[in-house]
Amino acid sequence: MARYTGPVCRICRRHGLKLFLKGERCFGPKCAIERRNYAPGDHGQRRRKLSEYANQLKEKQKSRYIYGVLERQFRKHYAAADRGQGATGAKLLRVLESRLDNVVYRLGFADSRRQARQLVRHGHFALNGRRTDIPSALVKASDTISVMPKARQLEYFKIVQDGLARKAVPNWLTLDVSNMSGQVIALPGRDEIEVPINEQLVVEFYSR
Repeated sequence: MARYTGPVCRICRRHGLKLFLKGERCFGPKCAIERRNYAPGDHGQRRRKLSEYANQLKEKQKSRYIYGVLERQFRKHYAAADRGQGATGAKLLRVLESRLDNVVYRLGFADSRRQARQLVRHGHFALNGRRTDIPSALVKASDTISVMPKARQLEYFKIVQDGLARKAVPNWLTLDVSNMSGQVIALPGRDEIEVPINEQLVVEFYSR
């Protein structure tokens, strides 16, 4: 399946809630949910009852869009979460949160996961001191993510650094504003992952 390149505000409207796909715009009055809180299209305001399968598929698609993951890679993450003991849904969300592009977003270096993915792809970040351009790289506890020294001279990162002190990071991460770096204290538990996802529906979809 190809990556979606259309207007992402339509995705939020389709699901009826903010998925925070456009960064700062989602917090302002121009947010599509604030202006037109109904599904896009001529029949968007019609109410229809979804089947059990449709609800499962919708939740899976919503999860993919939130984290910006294609179907093939999402299946790989699910397969990794399905191995071993523990709740598969919670482990799936932990894997998704452990992606490098998501950690860059959580640390406040980007306004959205899509932007974070682009910054990583351009080689602006180092993982444990080693430059990496793989957004899907999975971090572990005690890993350090930092902005490359050369990238810190860019105007974008100078503006980001000025605003980092006002941003809050999750409890499972620490942020060093002066050094433009962050560290993973521990991988997050389900109660620390604040995303509007019913992971049980995703598990039911792949368990059919």
